[in-house]
Amino acid sequence: MSTRNLYLKTVSVEEAYEIYQNALSKLTALDTELIDVYDSIGRLTSRAVYAVCNSPLYNAAAMDGICVESLKTKNASEENPLILKLGTDFKIVDTGDAIKPPYDAVIMAEDCIQIDENNIKINSPASGWENIRPIGEDIASGDMILPSNHKITPIDIGALIAGGIKSIECYKTKTVGIIPTGDEIVDLNDNLKEGDIVDSNSYMIKSLVEDLGGIGKRYDIVEDDYDKIKSKLLESINANDITIINAGSSAGTEDYTVHILREIGEVFVHGVSIKPGKPVILAIVNNKPVVGLPGYPLSAYINFNLFVKPLLFHVHDNGEEVDAIISKRIVSSLKYREYVRVKIGKIDGKYIASPLNRGAASQMSMVRADGILVIPQNQEGIEAGSISKVRILNKNTNLSNTLLSIGSHDILMDIASDIMSRKYEDVSLSSTHVGSMGGLIALKRNETIIAPIHLLDEISGEYNISIIKEMFGEGKVSLIKGFDRIQGIMVKKNNPCNIKSIEDIVKHRFVNRQKGAGTRVLLDYKLKLLNIDPSSIDGYEKEVSTHTAVAASVASPYIDCGLGVKSAADNMGLDFIEVGIEEYDFAVLTKNLEDPKVKKFIDVIKSTELKTRLDKLGGYSYSHLGNIINI
Repeated sequence: MSTRNLYLKTVSVEEAYEIYQNALSKLTALDTELIDVYDSIGRLTSRAVYAVCNSPLYNAAAMDGICVESLKTKNASEENPLILKLGTDFKIVDTGDAIKPPYDAVIMAEDCIQIDENNIKINSPASGWENIRPIGEDIASGDMILPSNHKITPIDIGALIAGGIKSIECYKTKTVGIIPTGDEIVDLNDNLKEGDIVDSNSYMIKSLVEDLGGIGKRYDIVEDDYDKIKSKLLESINANDITIINAGSSAGTEDYTVHILREIGEVFVHGVSIKPGKPVILAIVNNKPVVGLPGYPLSAYINFNLFVKPLLFHVHDNGEEVDAIISKRIVSSLKYREYVRVKIGKIDGKYIASPLNRGAASQMSMVRADGILVIPQNQEGIEAGSISKVRILNKNTNLSNTLLSIGSHDILMDIASDIMSRKYEDVSLSSTHVGSMGGLIALKRNETIIAPIHLLDEISGEYNISIIKEMFGEGKVSLIKGFDRIQGIMVKKNNPCNIKSIEDIVKHRFVNRQKGAGTRVLLDYKLKLLNIDPSSIDGYEKEVSTHTAVAASVASPYIDCGLGVKSAADNMGLDFIEVGIEEYDFAVLTKNLEDPKVKKFIDVIKSTELKTRLDKLGGYSYSHLGNIINI
């Protein structure tokens, strides 16, 4: 066969990619498998993974020392030390020991003065839940541990196990057959002569495949013979998930590849409008992708990244250091060099680093982290707004395309992040939960793009708009409408304490949200209306940072009730007493509404998939979802 293989049509990269992906989406071969979590290192998740148990499983001592009833220590002072008796007033505990009623605080061993083997002295009171890790503090049942399309790291495996995950659905590790072709192509040897071209491409391609987590199988060089190339192609297609044939894709008289692929399968693209790299072939044979890469090394490399790489998964390597603005004040001990995990994004050309949970037991902070901030020994901390060096953990993460979200917590943000990770390759959503007021403060300092909020104005009874006007004035901030969600009191199944209203929580053990959280604002508003003193509530000062952590605490034997959203209660199998409907929206600087990342976020929250997943959770309505209100 010696006819020239003229291109019928060259198409753009975008069109070629779309054509090929549409064709590949119709393949029926199963592309996922369920594997033991202990063997999942380096694998790619095919769907989001949610915790099935809490971590910690119980209220645990965070320090070595003694556990006490905080109320009994309230009068302790330097002037009037308090003597405590073993077995009557305190119990000795080590880090990780369970803390059970009536004890509700831990005093560090170094703050205890030993009198004798049965008595100790303390010079200051303990506050409720001091030095105690509450149930579900790190991971609460129902929390998303990993999103879709995430490469599993050793840190992730620890978090998965802590969250009760035994097996995980991953994409199958793909094997890639690599066929070098050409009469002039030879393996590297000591007797090279004029006209020989050493085969480096196939080894480069094999390394690229393996660097991306696949298994590369290189075949011996095949000469320019139609039948021999056809035979080797069929052998590789039968044995591998993907086949790459290198060289022979152009329009020369001995470029047989496209003719063979048309004979044994279907060619969807031959020729792409790029330079270098035009003569690429995208085909499917026997329900498997086959890619013909050009012979020039740079052309082969460019097209590999454009069309083969999406069929595999991407490796994230450690990255470089960048100068970042620290979004929140960090206090550090003078005794230690501290490594603080941070989320990173880029706003107006500046990197913004938001600190994550700093607890040594918090595996999820490492899973979520984009970078590490090192605070040197003998430095007391870092002030908000200061600039520090941050080491990026994943150099292949495009932080310029990270949509920063700082504010209130809702499972919607996890769902939106998961959808965005699959729908848009060029944008990711990074959420940090600091409460509604914390989100607006970050927005005012231009340290976040969006701020999820649900803040009730006690005077007008209006959500969000009044607070924004007070903080920003008019014309600077817009509100992307989110959804209405049901807030209420979470109680144990069958409501054994017979809690019916806000008034009843005074009589029972309560868990609260952190200061600045919209749920905390709602509670304080209700208490004020009812003329209830917050200090009369057992547990008012016990704070957790998410709705799922509230639910995990209420599901434990040690807490009777807490305020939160219905979806979190339902997920934990709790009963729920409705308190009211609130508006959960997204504040954004008006100038950023045209940001492509914001537009894609709006597209995601308006999507049918997100609404369907919220419907399954229950407790949400969304008639105005995605609408814009200019304030």
